[in-house]
Amino acid sequence: MDMAPIHPDVLVPPGPSAGRRIVAYVSDVQRGGGLPPHRHDRAQLLAVTSGSIAVLAEGHTFVAPPERAVWLPPNALHETRHLASTRVRTVYIHADACASLPRRTTVVQVSPLLRELLTAVVARPREYQEEGSDGRLMDVLIDQIAVSRALPLNLPIPASAPLLSLATRILDRPEGPLNIDALAHSLGMSARTLQRQFKTETGLSLRSFRRQAKLFRALELLSARTPVSRISDMLGFGEPSAFIAMFRSAYGVTPGRYLAQD
Repeated sequence: MDMAPIHPDVLVPPGPSAGRRIVAYVSDVQRGGGLPPHRHDRAQLLAVTSGSIAVLAEGHTFVAPPERAVWLPPNALHETRHLASTRVRTVYIHADACASLPRRTTVVQVSPLLRELLTAVVARPREYQEEGSDGRLMDVLIDQIAVSRALPLNLPIPASAPLLSLATRILDRPEGPLNIDALAHSLGMSARTLQRQFKTETGLSLRSFRRQAKLFRALELLSARTPVSRISDMLGFGEPSAFIAMFRSAYGVTPGRYLAQD
């Protein structure tokens, strides 16, 4: 849980007429919560303090556990799902201040410096002084978002309604059985057609999609401090070594080291 000082202003959802170029908001959402498709005039940085968040935008699902953040440019149509009870520090950035910031939705690393900047921003009132030290703090925050490392925490989502429904089911229960013949029958198509159409719409096979969905679920469980052996069991790997090997292959580090990365 976020124990840093938080100004009461930033615990209230901001209105559409917020005047400063950066507006902060700290929110707590229970597992399963989220918002239907919507957009904002401002860009957003959704920085996860605890729990995890999934954002559907630009035909991909982007997943952020703690010490990661989802970046959304201005007017990006998106919806959110909270994969666990989650605390999020959101900063809304006026479009005029976004010239140096990413043009596409992405997940970024929250470096120690960026984390401290966010801590300082949410401790200030919404009506901070643009002229002076607060304004300079916001300048540094924008600079740090601009240089934040992008992370491969996104998954392409099918466009057609039947395959979108199937992908959502896999994301919700990636540990479940993947009987392609049964899935194809439930959708009124052959197994070959299902696999060909899924690959066409996502660029991934069904098995590769589920593998990535399992990795996303592992991030959620790691953020809840679930032991690696228990995660391996829950996701159907049998032996923890198989899970650790897959995780290291995807992210370059073991599960135990992932959340501790700078």
